Amino acid sequence: MRKNPVIPFAIIAIFGILTVIVISFVGLNQREDIQQAEEGGTEQTDEQEGETTGDPDEIYQANCSSCHGGDLSGGNAPDLTQVGSKLSEEEIQDVIINGQGSMPAGMATDTEAEVLATWLSEKE
Repeated sequence: MRKNPVIPFAIIAIFGILTVIVISFVGLNQREDIQQAEEGGTEQTDEQEGETTGDPDEIYQANCSSCHGGDLSGGNAPDLTQVGSKLSEEEIQDVIINGQGSMPAGMATDTEAEVLATWLSEKE
């Protein structure tokens, strides 16, 4: 008695079709989440924003240390250990917000830039 060679292929095809259907439904949910985020559905509240902007060292480590080094000593970007003796707090804040040279603009929010500028201006 010979086995029908079509049955294994039919099972694989059915499994494949069910997998595509499941992935499609998952994708639809993700699409709705993406649209909601684009429409502003996941904006940070002032309270949430305040939680991330209080500690200048934490902000620096999250936004700046990859280029300026974990200890402000430079690396791929200028040394910031004595930036307060070269630039005023307002100038530092302007550089953080608008960028300068190879540093892109918008590396931190306005509130974070203010906290960082105050902190860095004390580095002399």
